[in-house]
Amino acid sequence: MEFLRKWVQLVTAFVTNGSWVFPFTRTIYQGPLKVICAPGLNCYSCPAATSYCAIGSLQHLVGGIRLSLENGQYYFGLYVVGAMGILGAFFGRLICGWACPFGFVQELLHKLPTRKFGIPRVLRYGKYGFLILFVLLFPFLFVDEFGGGNPWFCKFICPAGTLEAGIPMLLMQPNLRNTIGLLFYNKLVIMTAFILWSIVASRPFCRTTCPLGAFYALFSRVQLLRLRLDATRCTNCKACHHVCPMGVKFNENPDDPECITCLACMNRACQFDAISLEIGGLPLGHAQKRRTAATTPH
Repeated sequence: MEFLRKWVQLVTAFVTNGSWVFPFTRTIYQGPLKVICAPGLNCYSCPAATSYCAIGSLQHLVGGIRLSLENGQYYFGLYVVGAMGILGAFFGRLICGWACPFGFVQELLHKLPTRKFGIPRVLRYGKYGFLILFVLLFPFLFVDEFGGGNPWFCKFICPAGTLEAGIPMLLMQPNLRNTIGLLFYNKLVIMTAFILWSIVASRPFCRTTCPLGAFYALFSRVQLLRLRLDATRCTNCKACHHVCPMGVKFNENPDDPECITCLACMNRACQFDAISLEIGGLPLGHAQKRRTAATTPH
């Protein structure tokens, strides 16, 4: 199953970044597919991106509310929120584990052979702060002379944007290098820090900072596709604790909003069929009991 998940991650990354004419156009894709919401964190300004970033679009939506009100326009486009809500209700943070390009990058970096460290669980609340402040409040409260707000998270924080858009655009359009200033260097430092952190810790951006992960986490108790724990089968062996890339203790909190439904606990850890995958309450699969050579008949 892990092999399948890696292929899904790879295919999703290529599908959401499928415009490979950018070496010739030297600009970002602006075609009709750009109205489709990318399920994972994928920068709109990536030269190959064929879809829009949900978090970036949400900031633009919130940043335009005051301008709309000042112009007497009392209606707001909620397509972005609706698309995010549908994805969250169906999949929740499964998207983080199966369809987020930047999550995939972090997993690949973590495979580098180095000493590994944990991440304090208290830092998990940081991403909710970024969602509330940088995505919702700041774009609404702090506006320019025309009444429009800035996409604060994209502009000041997002390492995915720097990796996927900032650096490639500078390489393709040398004239942009004249605009490099403190803002770009600040984001370059943030990107480098998360890259290095991803080598020694599992998915640090997802666990501490990602506002899209925070949004999807709000659906952890109601999402249709999810993992379930059969408490009658669970022996509290805690094997699931040691394989989870998000630090989830599944047998203690099966509705943990950090769970990305990567299925590691079900397929690699549980030997007692205590964990199952279900959709809308109907089982789709369960862990297979492992038998040691001593108990295998010859």
